[in-house]
Amino acid sequence: MDRVTDVPHTPAQAVDAARTNDYDSFAEAYAADNENNIQNAYYERPAMLALAGDVTGRRILDAGCGAGPLSAALRDRGADVTGVDASAGMLALARRRLGDDADLRVADLSDPLPFEDGAFDDVVASLVLHYLEDWGPTLAEFRRVLRPGGRLIASVQHPFTDYAIQDPRPDYFATTSYSAEFAFGGQTVPLRFWRRPLHAMTDAFTATGLRLCAISEPQPDPAARELFPDEFHALSTRIGFLFFVLEAPPSPAGA
Repeated sequence: MDRVTDVPHTPAQAVDAARTNDYDSFAEAYAADNENNIQNAYYERPAMLALAGDVTGRRILDAGCGAGPLSAALRDRGADVTGVDASAGMLALARRRLGDDADLRVADLSDPLPFEDGAFDDVVASLVLHYLEDWGPTLAEFRRVLRPGGRLIASVQHPFTDYAIQDPRPDYFATTSYSAEFAFGGQTVPLRFWRRPLHAMTDAFTATGLRLCAISEPQPDPAARELFPDEFHALSTRIGFLFFVLEAPPSPAGA
């Protein structure tokens, strides 16, 4: 995934709003890039899987599953995985990967989820929360569909990186948006993200009743050293993504 430009989001850019974050329009190119690049295949996904640990028999919701690479890896490790994504194009690729019997549903994470309370042991949210301006409703839904003691495992773009790349730099303590252009297989597309300070992230989690268990800033998979020598060095020495493990409150004693 190659970043082309970084541009602060302003109302003047509304002309591009229809194309921004339109994953249906570049699903194939994005999925192909995501499959084997260093940031996703050798950094973010291995870190998510390591934080998830032993998932044998666990019911997992992959929130923002995209083309399904994390869902497939979790299923290979023995989990019972359900995937949701706002992009029908990405879900079509996920179904191609996971099979016609896979539980995959179109769902916008800003809206209520189509699942019963306590339906899942874990929710994984891989590089998806930074697309949302307001985390409150989404985290409340994650909390609702988690069983008591269940986990939310989430990765986001590191807020310090998102702060540093913008010119002029925004108010660090404010929640601000910015747009950037990325190249996927020669196709240039605009993406829009929301940056918020670290304390706003942890406050949003705890306001929902989730207990913070871990914050992680992992290193890339050592296997990437020979495959991507230059990118490996950069990713090993600079801030990239930020990872959280959170737990829903357990049932009261005797309940």
